[in-house]
Amino acid sequence: MTKNLENVLLLQGGGSLGAFGCGVYKALVKNNINIDIIAGTSIGGINAAIIAGTKNKERAEELLENFWMELSDSFVDLDKRGFFSYWPRLMAQNFFPDYDFIKSIPTNLTKGSDIKYNVSTKVNEQKIKIDQLKSFYSSAIFGNDKMFIPRWSSDYILTDQEYFKPQKWTYMYDHLSLIKTLEKYVDYDKLKPGGNPKMRLILTAVNVLTAEPLTFDSYKEQITPKHILATSAYPLYNFRWVEVKDGIYAWDGSLLSNTPLREVIAASPVKDKMICLVENYPPRIDKLPENLPDVYHRTRDIMFSDKSKHNVRMSKVISMYLNYMEELYQIVENNIDKIHVDEKQLKRIRRKYRKYKQEHGAEIKEIYYITRDEHHPHLYENADFRPETIKNAIREGEEKANKAIKSNKITQ
Repeated sequence: MTKNLENVLLLQGGGSLGAFGCGVYKALVKNNINIDIIAGTSIGGINAAIIAGTKNKERAEELLENFWMELSDSFVDLDKRGFFSYWPRLMAQNFFPDYDFIKSIPTNLTKGSDIKYNVSTKVNEQKIKIDQLKSFYSSAIFGNDKMFIPRWSSDYILTDQEYFKPQKWTYMYDHLSLIKTLEKYVDYDKLKPGGNPKMRLILTAVNVLTAEPLTFDSYKEQITPKHILATSAYPLYNFRWVEVKDGIYAWDGSLLSNTPLREVIAASPVKDKMICLVENYPPRIDKLPENLPDVYHRTRDIMFSDKSKHNVRMSKVISMYLNYMEELYQIVENNIDKIHVDEKQLKRIRRKYRKYKQEHGAEIKEIYYITRDEHHPHLYENADFRPETIKNAIREGEEKANKAIKSNKITQ
């Protein structure tokens, strides 16, 4: 990325998949690639707030990784929870009835045979699927006390007036605990106009009542814990809406767009941009879904995949029109005496020229995609906070970004 342009980092939402973005940011920092604007929604917004408002001025990437490791440390291992210690066996029998049969096939078959390879692969795949289901049920039943707590927790018996009236519930998980967790990571004084002149933070949400987009910009207003709760209040995760202002109720911005590029262009419409886009949801797959869970998984990926290519094309078209207008304007200015333009009309032309020149014209010069792979895709992967899963996601993000940088796809 070059210094004469604004360098923008876009972070998509995606629950626990946001650990991938942590790894990407680590690689950018290690390669001395500075970010001017960081924008995110949902977990991407949380990552962005930690980066822009970091309490560790010199090592923001370390603080972000610490946040993710704290989330993973709060993961509840079902194998260590009494009745749930039998969970793997129950799930294997109910969800994968051929699991015991596959495991019983002798493994001392001909060395290197296709049979032995296929059996081993099948057992490994089903073990991975069982671990994935366990991680989902862990999050669904116990939540993650550093980020979201089930509403049926005994902690709420005395404080929740609707505790025993689930028919009136509009949410099932309370993510207020996230704010306490962020206290050790975010300096909110940096997230206000003039607070961090080196990095601009943009978060997105949506108005529950009007479906209108909401944009929270640290260069224009104080970003507070409420804004972070709002950008991550995803209703299909059963999180509550957040009242960010009187009468303004917000849900997660990914309901409108999981890639907040248009909000960046609207906030900074003049300077050209170099974009690094972290994709938690791969836009392309190699084969069609094979069953209904695969269909639902692919549907979700398409819903949350990046759809900003039109914005990129339009930025180039607008730049082309503005350059053409510039040429025509200069012809007018350089030939005022010859063409005899009316004085009032000339004032209008000059006023419109300044307005358009000052308020529009940002072109996306380059956009770099850092895309997460799905080695073992499943529908509930964004609720997997197992320590090994989080560590692997951070590592993959860092490796993918480093590869892009080394191949000169991203330049300093």
